[in-house]
Amino acid sequence: MHTECIGEQLSFQGLEQRRVVADFSAGAVTSDGGGLLLREVAQGSRIVGRFAACFEDHRDPEAIEHTVAELVAQRVHAVALGYEDVNDHDELRRDPLLATLVGKADPAGERRRRARDRGKPLAGKSTINRLELADPERAAGHRYHRIVCDPEAVDQFFVTAFLDSHTRPPTTIVLDLDATDDPVHGGQEGRFFHAYYGGYCYMPLYIFAGDHLLLARLRPSNIDAAAGAVEELDRIIGQIRARWPQVRIIVRGDSGFARNELMTWCEDHHVDYVLGLAKNARLCAAIQRQLGKSQRRYHQTKKASRRYRDFHYRTRSSWDRTRRVVGKAEYLAKGPNPRFVVTSLSSSEYGAQALYEELYCARGDMENRIKEQQLDLFADRTSTSWMRSNQLRLWFSSVAYVLLSALRRVALQGTELAHAQCATIRNKLLKIGALVSVTVRRVWIRFASGYPYKALFAEILANVRRAYAPIRV
Repeated sequence: MHTECIGEQLSFQGLEQRRVVADFSAGAVTSDGGGLLLREVAQGSRIVGRFAACFEDHRDPEAIEHTVAELVAQRVHAVALGYEDVNDHDELRRDPLLATLVGKADPAGERRRRARDRGKPLAGKSTINRLELADPERAAGHRYHRIVCDPEAVDQFFVTAFLDSHTRPPTTIVLDLDATDDPVHGGQEGRFFHAYYGGYCYMPLYIFAGDHLLLARLRPSNIDAAAGAVEELDRIIGQIRARWPQVRIIVRGDSGFARNELMTWCEDHHVDYVLGLAKNARLCAAIQRQLGKSQRRYHQTKKASRRYRDFHYRTRSSWDRTRRVVGKAEYLAKGPNPRFVVTSLSSSEYGAQALYEELYCARGDMENRIKEQQLDLFADRTSTSWMRSNQLRLWFSSVAYVLLSALRRVALQGTELAHAQCATIRNKLLKIGALVSVTVRRVWIRFASGYPYKALFAEILANVRRAYAPIRV
């Protein structure tokens, strides 16, 4: 019997009389076999290709082996599969499965120009790093950093992806705005200390329509939460109405966006809004009677009690007009908990309770989408020295989210994963062990026989194929 070399073996606890040993000699085995689902969605929706079209390549076409489209696809797919660092690509570049997702015609890397690159079909960390660090003003003449991203094209891409995901215009859409913290731990450009978050951070602005990401704008944290929101809404809503002129739009956000400039813009452009409103003495006095009733009710039942009051309100100096405000007079075990929203919506359309509980509180789902990006897709991996490259990293994360969100929307509806978060989708559908074999006519992906969701995977693939039929293979 042939004796295996034990030089690279790893030893584990034994199994009765048997030793348990392991090594990394299995060959072309991947842990990301389910990534083929992402490839189907990427090809059917053209999400990754359209994002790649937002880059300009100043390299010599005769001297390149990795196109911009391939580099962008490699970075986006890797993030979606859970590989957040550029350094990961020095090993990932050998993966024929990832090369298949990217669209490499030579997924085994056998035809690379240099002998040292053969067997490595994809770009390494240095090439990916150059993609991220290019300076637009110097790219055309730079020796290394010659691929640049067009920010305006990227902004349009996210809105276009949202528009194209609908077969017919909706009657109403709600645009959710939110600002969050993105902690930084170095000397990054644009870093500032934010007292509320208790550390140095960026403060990106997000805009979602349901689970569709429309904007991910990296900003320094020494600004008001609503800074730039009017300009972003003007651009996004203009692009939406150019395609859907009759759609009704409601803007929703927390109290950080209840600014006179934003509300006035909405009123002037026939856009409705419902925004949180920070409490003050005058507002609390307006619902004092309702708070008293809620308090008495709480002491009788020992359960949270709440009442609502609908009234009109104007600040003493910051607002230029009177607006409708709904106050929630809530009493909890910890005491009174008054809350307020300001809105352009009429009481005949939304009563006070429905406005607060059904419309305003639904914005909490957007916070879950931001958490998905930051926790599951590494949107906070903004560790380069410059804001422009950190913005690009945020965009790579955002496109990975758009890709996974498209998979969830078109293929998971009606399944047990219909409302699964990105991490769950990755763990149950994408992280499948598989043996990869590349022949002249086929790329064979042989999934692990013990994969527990075989029937679900086949159902989801069928859903993808129906959604994007016909897909060329």
